[in-house]
Amino acid sequence: MNTKYVDLINQTFDFPQPEFSLEGDQLLFHGIDLNKLVKVYGAPLKFTYLPQISNNIHRVKDWFENAIKKYDYNGDYKYCYCTKSSHFKHVLNEALKNDIHIETSSAFDIDIIERLKEEGKINNNTYVICNGFKREKYISNIAKLINSGHRNCIPIIDNYEEIDLLSNSIIENFSVGIRIASEEEPKFEFYTSRLGIGYKNIVPFYKSQIKDNPKVELKMLHFFINTGIRDNAYYWNELLKCLKVYISLKKICPSLDSLNIGGGFPIKNSLAFDFDYEYMIDEIVNQIKLACDEEGVSVPNIFTEFGSFTVGESGGAIYEVLYQKQQNDREKWNMINSSFITTLPDTWAINKRFVMLPINRWNCTYERVLLGGLTCDSDDYYNSEQHINAIYLPKYDKTKPLYVGFFNTGAYQETIGGYGGLQHCLIPAPKHILIDKDENGNIITQLYKDQQKSEDLLEILGYHKVSTVETDTPSLKTINDLQLANKE
Repeated sequence: MNTKYVDLINQTFDFPQPEFSLEGDQLLFHGIDLNKLVKVYGAPLKFTYLPQISNNIHRVKDWFENAIKKYDYNGDYKYCYCTKSSHFKHVLNEALKNDIHIETSSAFDIDIIERLKEEGKINNNTYVICNGFKREKYISNIAKLINSGHRNCIPIIDNYEEIDLLSNSIIENFSVGIRIASEEEPKFEFYTSRLGIGYKNIVPFYKSQIKDNPKVELKMLHFFINTGIRDNAYYWNELLKCLKVYISLKKICPSLDSLNIGGGFPIKNSLAFDFDYEYMIDEIVNQIKLACDEEGVSVPNIFTEFGSFTVGESGGAIYEVLYQKQQNDREKWNMINSSFITTLPDTWAINKRFVMLPINRWNCTYERVLLGGLTCDSDDYYNSEQHINAIYLPKYDKTKPLYVGFFNTGAYQETIGGYGGLQHCLIPAPKHILIDKDENGNIITQLYKDQQKSEDLLEILGYHKVSTVETDTPSLKTINDLQLANKE
């Protein structure tokens, strides 16, 4: 009788898979022995497998190159990485090895761009696509970048006032894009995206604020929908509506030469995941060419902004099952030595699923369980796994440690969870490991950040250690004293 965990996986999924395989009863991830990783660094831990970032970039670039050749498409393709998915330097360093461009969403992003330029990682030929609602600091940082000579910085206009705000800060002529406020699926709580300008208003906006403005040149039309790139009627309908706007603008605006279709490629969230990326890219290029040829306008250069797809599949987290609590006749709670709310916030915030697999004991019998985190919050649990809303793991045995891995967690989780900051119930952030390959293909690991200590959290909370040594520090003044001192 097939009662082992390995039997469950083999009869349920196509296994092994490109990134997952077994060595004995232990899980390998891209050939990495995760159990050795735990033995060296302990658990809980998070890791980033850097080569996967480059792997995914190359996959998309190859697919676009093939489609452009297939359809004799007379335009270029530019891969942009949207930094909000993960701002870490090691992520940007890996991504920028692959001749890509950058999409930003806030003022501090531009400070990162400046640092990357100082280090020679990007230059003035790198496109910097500036999305988002632009407040004063964001506007001034964009202007500073363009005024310094970065002509390939393209702010994407999000509202009617941004043209004037940018014009007042940028010294010379500059290029802009316009973001379409896409119409959302009927199931959404709103009809139209809060970002960008409505379909019907874009041509009038161009005519009133850009066409006769000698300082501004329209370069790009930007299109993105919240549900991302999916092979369904809704996506193709919205893309065609976008192409109609592009064609209408192109006929009256010769400088318009680029279409940014945003991002939103899904990433693998279970062993049953199946998405034909190559077909989608092929058909997108085909649809753009067909629409433009029909109207007799030149095809645009195509830009994409892949964030989660770029970095998501590089990340993972490993926890140890500390204890099992039998709460009733049917529910067994496996308690992990960390928290889902703090380390994988999307699991409770938007019920996001990740690939979940044990990293050891695959030859043991299995059982159905719930996974609980350490905080005293009722939402700190994970129960949206791939096995039809049930989690199956090797049976708990207090004499045999069990480690559980969550994979493809590399996008957003650190920034949403507040990396290096306070965590719910003061659960410390786990240590973070970087995994790379040397020139010979050997795996190398590096401790990027150790697990948070009590002192780190107390410092943030203001519980500074009181020195017993007398100092000459003056006593605190009253508000009146300070006001009087300021007047003097």
